[in-house]
Amino acid sequence: MAIGHTIIGSGPETVFVLHGWFGDYSVWEPTFPALDKETFTYVFIDYRGYGKSADIDGSYTTSEIASDTIELIDSLYCDSFHLVGHSMGGMAMQRVMLDIDDRERVKSAVGIDPVPACGAQLDEQTWPMFEGAIESDENRYNILDFTTGNRNSSAWLNYMVERSRNTTTVPAFTGYLNAWVKESFSDEVVGLETPTLVCLGEHDQAFTKEAMEATYLAWLPNSELEFIANAGHYPMQEAPVNLATIMNAFMKKHI
Repeated sequence: MAIGHTIIGSGPETVFVLHGWFGDYSVWEPTFPALDKETFTYVFIDYRGYGKSADIDGSYTTSEIASDTIELIDSLYCDSFHLVGHSMGGMAMQRVMLDIDDRERVKSAVGIDPVPACGAQLDEQTWPMFEGAIESDENRYNILDFTTGNRNSSAWLNYMVERSRNTTTVPAFTGYLNAWVKESFSDEVVGLETPTLVCLGEHDQAFTKEAMEATYLAWLPNSELEFIANAGHYPMQEAPVNLATIMNAFMKKHI
Protein backbone atom coordinates (compact mmCIF):
# COMPACT_ATOMS: atom_id res chain seq x y z
CA MET A 1 0.00 0.00 0.00
CA ALA A 2 1.22 3.48 -0.92
CA ILE A 3 -0.40 6.28 1.05
CA GLY A 4 -2.08 8.90 -1.13
CA HIS A 5 0.12 11.87 -1.93
CA THR A 6 0.57 14.83 -4.26
CA ILE A 7 3.96 15.97 -5.58
CA ILE A 8 4.68 19.63 -6.34
CA GLY A 9 8.04 20.78 -7.73
CA SER A 10 11.13 18.97 -8.98
CA GLY A 11 14.01 20.24 -6.85
CA PRO A 12 16.76 18.00 -5.40
CA GLU A 13 15.63 18.57 -1.78
CA THR A 14 12.51 16.65 -0.73
CA VAL A 15 9.96 17.96 1.75
CA PHE A 16 7.20 15.79 3.22
CA VAL A 17 4.17 17.81 4.30
CA LEU A 18 1.67 16.54 6.90
CA HIS A 19 -1.75 18.20 7.09
CA GLY A 20 -4.05 18.90 10.02
CA TRP A 21 -7.28 17.42 11.36
CA PHE A 22 -9.82 19.47 9.41
CA GLY A 23 -8.99 18.24 5.92
CA ASP A 24 -6.59 16.81 3.37
CA TYR A 25 -3.51 18.23 1.62
CA SER A 26 -5.59 20.67 -0.45
CA VAL A 27 -5.61 23.16 2.43
CA TRP A 28 -2.06 23.94 1.25
CA GLU A 29 -3.02 24.83 -2.34
CA PRO A 30 -2.86 28.63 -1.82
CA THR A 31 0.87 28.29 -1.08
CA PHE A 32 1.71 26.45 -4.30
CA PRO A 33 2.63 29.54 -6.40
CA ALA A 34 5.04 30.70 -3.68
CA LEU A 35 6.84 27.39 -3.10
CA ASP A 36 10.45 27.12 -4.28
CA LYS A 37 9.90 24.33 -6.77
CA GLU A 38 13.43 24.49 -8.21
CA THR A 39 15.13 23.84 -4.87
CA PHE A 40 12.51 21.54 -3.35
CA THR A 41 10.17 18.72 -4.26
CA TYR A 42 7.16 18.89 -1.94
CA VAL A 43 5.29 15.68 -1.17
CA PHE A 44 1.88 16.40 0.36
CA ILE A 45 0.53 13.34 2.16
CA ASP A 46 -3.13 12.41 2.70
CA TYR A 47 -3.66 10.35 5.85
CA ARG A 48 -5.76 7.21 5.85
CA GLY A 49 -9.41 8.20 5.50
CA TYR A 50 -8.57 11.60 3.98
CA GLY A 51 -8.40 12.87 0.39
CA LYS A 52 -6.53 10.50 -1.92
CA SER A 53 -6.35 7.96 0.95
CA ALA A 54 -10.08 8.10 1.73
CA ASP A 55 -10.55 4.41 0.87
CA ILE A 56 -7.71 3.21 3.11
CA ASP A 57 -8.86 2.07 6.56
CA GLY A 58 -6.63 2.38 9.60
CA SER A 59 -6.27 2.78 13.32
CA TYR A 60 -5.90 6.56 12.88
CA THR A 61 -3.00 7.17 15.25
CA THR A 62 0.09 9.36 15.05
CA SER A 63 2.23 6.21 14.96
CA GLU A 64 0.32 5.00 11.92
CA ILE A 65 0.74 8.36 10.17
CA ALA A 66 4.46 8.17 10.90
CA SER A 67 4.72 4.59 9.65
CA ASP A 68 2.91 5.41 6.41
CA THR A 69 5.07 8.50 5.93
CA ILE A 70 8.32 6.61 6.49
CA GLU A 71 7.17 3.89 4.08
CA LEU A 72 6.54 6.56 1.44
CA ILE A 73 9.89 8.25 2.16
CA ASP A 74 11.71 4.97 1.61
CA SER A 75 9.67 4.08 -1.48
CA LEU A 76 10.77 7.39 -3.02
CA TYR A 77 14.40 6.58 -2.12
CA CYS A 78 14.94 9.70 -0.04
CA ASP A 79 18.15 9.33 1.91
CA SER A 80 17.53 12.69 3.59
CA PHE A 81 14.57 15.06 3.65
CA HIS A 82 12.73 17.89 5.41
CA LEU A 83 9.44 17.66 7.32
CA VAL A 84 6.56 20.12 7.58
CA GLY A 85 3.54 19.52 9.81
CA HIS A 86 0.45 21.64 10.40
CA SER A 87 -1.56 21.37 13.62
CA MET A 88 -2.13 17.62 14.16
CA GLY A 89 0.51 17.12 11.49
CA GLY A 90 3.05 18.80 13.76
CA MET A 91 2.51 16.08 16.33
CA ALA A 92 2.80 13.39 13.65
CA MET A 93 5.94 15.11 12.30
CA GLN A 94 7.64 14.56 15.66
CA ARG A 95 6.62 10.90 15.59
CA VAL A 96 8.36 10.56 12.22
CA MET A 97 11.46 12.23 13.68
CA LEU A 98 11.45 9.63 16.45
CA ASP A 99 10.60 6.53 14.40
CA ILE A 100 12.85 7.02 11.36
CA ASP A 101 15.73 4.52 11.28
CA ASP A 102 18.38 7.25 11.32
CA ARG A 103 17.34 10.57 12.84
CA GLU A 104 20.08 12.40 10.96
CA ARG A 105 18.12 11.77 7.76
CA VAL A 106 15.78 14.58 8.85
CA LYS A 107 17.56 17.78 7.80
CA SER A 108 14.99 20.18 9.26
CA ALA A 109 11.42 20.35 10.53
CA VAL A 110 8.82 23.11 10.34
CA GLY A 111 5.75 23.01 12.59
CA ILE A 112 2.84 25.26 11.62
CA ASP A 113 0.67 26.03 14.67
CA PRO A 114 1.66 22.51 15.71
CA VAL A 115 0.16 20.23 18.35
CA PRO A 116 2.96 19.34 20.79
CA ALA A 117 4.05 15.77 21.51
CA CYS A 118 2.01 15.80 24.72
CA GLY A 119 -1.19 16.17 22.70
CA ALA A 120 -3.75 18.92 23.18
CA GLN A 121 -5.24 17.24 26.27
CA LEU A 122 -8.51 19.22 26.04
CA ASP A 123 -10.32 19.90 29.31
CA GLU A 124 -13.83 18.65 30.09
CA GLN A 125 -15.39 21.94 29.02
CA THR A 126 -13.65 22.07 25.62
CA TRP A 127 -13.81 18.42 24.57
CA PRO A 128 -17.59 18.40 23.77
CA MET A 129 -17.11 21.20 21.20
CA PHE A 130 -14.51 19.19 19.29
CA GLU A 131 -16.25 15.84 19.68
CA GLY A 132 -19.47 17.46 18.49
CA ALA A 133 -17.69 18.64 15.33
CA ILE A 134 -17.72 15.05 14.08
CA GLU A 135 -21.42 15.49 13.28
CA SER A 136 -22.07 19.24 13.60
CA ASP A 137 -21.08 21.75 10.93
CA GLU A 138 -21.89 24.52 13.39
CA ASN A 139 -19.23 23.18 15.74
CA ARG A 140 -16.73 23.02 12.88
CA TYR A 141 -17.54 26.62 11.97
CA ASN A 142 -17.15 27.82 15.57
CA ILE A 143 -13.84 25.98 16.01
CA LEU A 144 -12.47 27.51 12.81
CA ASP A 145 -13.69 30.96 13.80
CA PHE A 146 -12.16 30.76 17.28
CA THR A 147 -8.81 29.33 16.22
CA THR A 148 -8.36 32.03 13.57
CA GLY A 149 -9.17 34.89 15.95
CA ASN A 150 -12.84 35.59 15.12
CA ARG A 151 -11.68 37.82 12.28
CA ASN A 152 -12.26 36.04 8.97
CA SER A 153 -15.27 36.16 6.66
CA SER A 154 -18.20 33.80 7.05
CA ALA A 155 -17.75 32.87 3.37
CA TRP A 156 -14.24 31.53 4.07
CA LEU A 157 -15.34 29.78 7.27
CA ASN A 158 -18.19 28.07 5.42
CA TYR A 159 -15.79 27.07 2.64
CA MET A 160 -13.45 25.50 5.18
CA VAL A 161 -16.33 23.60 6.80
CA GLU A 162 -17.48 22.28 3.42
CA ARG A 163 -13.94 21.33 2.47
CA SER A 164 -13.48 19.47 5.74
CA ARG A 165 -16.65 17.47 5.04
CA ASN A 166 -15.66 16.69 1.47
CA THR A 167 -12.09 15.55 2.17
CA THR A 168 -12.51 13.45 5.34
CA THR A 169 -14.37 10.33 6.41
CA VAL A 170 -16.23 10.13 9.71
CA PRO A 171 -14.19 7.18 11.10
CA ALA A 172 -10.90 8.93 10.31
CA PHE A 173 -12.05 12.32 11.60
CA THR A 174 -13.18 10.63 14.82
CA GLY A 175 -10.03 8.57 15.22
CA TYR A 176 -7.59 11.39 14.57
CA LEU A 177 -9.38 13.59 17.11
CA ASN A 178 -8.53 11.05 19.79
CA ALA A 179 -4.97 10.87 18.47
CA TRP A 180 -4.06 14.55 18.60
CA VAL A 181 -5.99 15.24 21.80
CA LYS A 182 -5.21 12.20 23.95
CA GLU A 183 -1.92 10.68 22.80
CA SER A 184 1.32 11.74 24.48
CA PHE A 185 4.97 10.94 23.86
CA SER A 186 6.61 14.12 25.12
CA ASP A 187 9.15 12.21 27.18
CA GLU A 188 10.51 10.71 23.93
CA VAL A 189 11.08 13.99 22.07
CA VAL A 190 13.08 15.76 24.76
CA GLY A 191 16.56 16.40 23.37
CA LEU A 192 15.79 15.77 19.68
CA GLU A 193 18.42 17.82 17.86
CA THR A 194 16.73 18.29 14.48
CA PRO A 195 16.69 22.01 13.54
CA THR A 196 13.05 22.95 14.04
CA LEU A 197 11.10 26.10 13.22
CA VAL A 198 7.77 26.65 14.95
CA CYS A 199 5.52 29.01 12.98
CA LEU A 200 2.63 30.48 14.95
CA GLY A 201 -0.15 32.57 13.45
CA GLU A 202 -0.35 35.79 15.43
CA HIS A 203 -4.14 35.45 15.82
CA ASP A 204 -4.22 31.75 16.76
CA GLN A 205 -6.30 31.47 19.94
CA ALA A 206 -5.77 27.71 20.27
CA PHE A 207 -1.96 27.71 20.50
CA THR A 208 -0.06 30.50 22.21
CA LYS A 209 3.52 31.69 22.48
CA GLU A 210 3.58 30.45 26.07
CA ALA A 211 2.38 26.98 25.03
CA MET A 212 5.07 26.71 22.35
CA GLU A 213 7.76 27.89 24.77
CA ALA A 214 6.69 25.29 27.33
CA THR A 215 6.73 22.43 24.79
CA TYR A 216 8.61 22.67 21.50
CA LEU A 217 11.13 25.29 22.55
CA ALA A 218 11.69 23.64 25.93
CA TRP A 219 12.06 20.10 24.58
CA LEU A 220 13.89 20.58 21.28
CA PRO A 221 17.28 22.28 21.79
CA ASN A 222 17.60 23.50 18.17
CA SER A 223 14.11 24.97 17.88
CA GLU A 224 13.04 28.56 17.26
CA LEU A 225 9.74 30.42 17.06
CA GLU A 226 8.50 32.80 14.36
CA PHE A 227 5.14 34.53 14.17
CA ILE A 228 3.12 34.65 10.94
CA ALA A 229 1.47 38.04 10.52
CA ASN A 230 -2.20 38.34 9.53
CA ALA A 231 -2.91 34.67 10.26
CA GLY A 232 -4.53 32.48 12.85
CA HIS A 233 -4.42 28.67 12.91
CA TYR A 234 -4.36 28.35 9.10
CA PRO A 235 -1.46 30.45 7.76
CA MET A 236 -1.39 28.41 4.55
CA GLN A 237 -4.87 29.82 3.83
CA GLU A 238 -4.65 33.20 5.54
CA ALA A 239 -1.09 34.28 4.65
CA PRO A 240 0.16 31.74 2.10
CA VAL A 241 2.94 33.74 0.46
CA ASN A 242 4.39 34.85 3.81
CA LEU A 243 4.29 31.31 5.20
CA ALA A 244 5.86 29.74 2.09
CA THR A 245 8.62 32.36 2.07
CA ILE A 246 9.50 31.72 5.73
CA MET A 247 9.41 27.94 5.30
CA ASN A 248 11.58 28.01 2.21
CA ALA A 249 14.16 30.27 3.85
CA PHE A 250 14.47 28.08 6.94
CA MET A 251 14.81 24.83 5.02
CA LYS A 252 17.40 26.38 2.68
CA LYS A 253 19.60 27.05 5.71
CA HIS A 254 19.66 23.32 6.40
CA ILE A 255 20.38 21.86 2.98
